Amino acid sequence: MELKETRLSTSLVYDGDFLKVYKDSARMPDGSTSTREFITHPGAVAVLAILDNGKLLFERQFRYAPQREFIEIPAGKIDQGEAILLTAKRELLEETGYTATEWTHLHTVWPCIGYADERMEYFLARGLRHEGHRLDEGEFLEVFDLTLNEAMDWVRSGRINDSKTMLGLLLLEKHLAEWAR
Repeated sequence: MELKETRLSTSLVYDGDFLKVYKDSARMPDGSTSTREFITHPGAVAVLAILDNGKLLFERQFRYAPQREFIEIPAGKIDQGEAILLTAKRELLEETGYTATEWTHLHTVWPCIGYADERMEYFLARGLRHEGHRLDEGEFLEVFDLTLNEAMDWVRSGRINDSKTMLGLLLLEKHLAEWAR
């Protein structure tokens, strides 16, 4: 069964500094036409950074769209033409002040497939060394650490409810369990 939808025409509805919104006409697998609205996004990285004491780095940050604070792992958007590992290294240093000597790509996920083309690249960072914060202008956050067990307790209690962070913790649990074998 053919499932591909084919773009017939496209219209840029909004051209922002970060996101673009399109409205397309598309041919469906049965030959009919339909409208598809979607957002293009440059992609992002998320970093599970493990300190030498085994604890993970987290951030407490206010997010404007939902108008509240969230507990998150370090993350950020991929700049045009930037390699994903360089993005991960840049974001870890900017947001937490740490560099890492060991990097492992864990997974690629597509968090919003119904309305956006964003992909998120997950990395594990080890061999951390504190170099000092380098936050972007207008970026405000608090960095702290938790054990994996504490973080999973925070997920169960609802204190951590950011989907990228929750998925990252599950990926880390799986990775560590496989590594221990």
